Amino acid sequence: MKVSPSVLSADFGNLARDIQMINDSKASMLHLDVMDGVFVPNISFGFPVIKHIQALSTKPLDVHLMIVDPDKFVTQVRDCGAALMTVHYEACTHLNRVVQHIHDAGMKAGVALNPATPVALLRDIVACVDLVLLMSVNPGFGGQKFIAGVLDKIAELKQLMAQKHAHALIEVDGGVNAETGKALAQAGADMVVSGNYLFKSPDPQHAIELLNDL
Repeated sequence: MKVSPSVLSADFGNLARDIQMINDSKASMLHLDVMDGVFVPNISFGFPVIKHIQALSTKPLDVHLMIVDPDKFVTQVRDCGAALMTVHYEACTHLNRVVQHIHDAGMKAGVALNPATPVALLRDIVACVDLVLLMSVNPGFGGQKFIAGVLDKIAELKQLMAQKHAHALIEVDGGVNAETGKALAQAGADMVVSGNYLFKSPDPQHAIELLNDL
């Protein structure tokens, strides 16, 4: 299974060290959570930090915008070197337009769903996106408990994708560790985002490898 470590849990006082650890690991991407204090009850970091991380990273950037009006920032995300830009279904009035804007900017497009948002709402967009991010915690803070209902949502999403001949990756974010990661792999997730579990591990590279081998 692919692994996208969440920089939100890194030591920002030793950011270059932590990014180099990810560079040397089996991680597939580097997950960056941008929070605005409006869509979610927290503020994380903005474009100058993303640009700095991009300069340090050899992994593609997986930028997850937990913000209102994400369409306003497609160009800035692209200019920061992002390979993938994910926006929330709940934050987009015109989701098709946002996805097209992301593709026109040369990035892959992802759409995220909060835990209480039904998968069925993606029926008319799932064939147009490159990734679907299922949140397994309510977004805004790291270290939350895994919401097991996401396992049923993976099954629902896979069924919907088969009906629509869609080929998006299924990514899951929130409360991912060795135990929940195994359940997600068995349910059919393609990629997991993990923060606290990895960065608080005595051997983060080994923890990444364990998830990667699931």
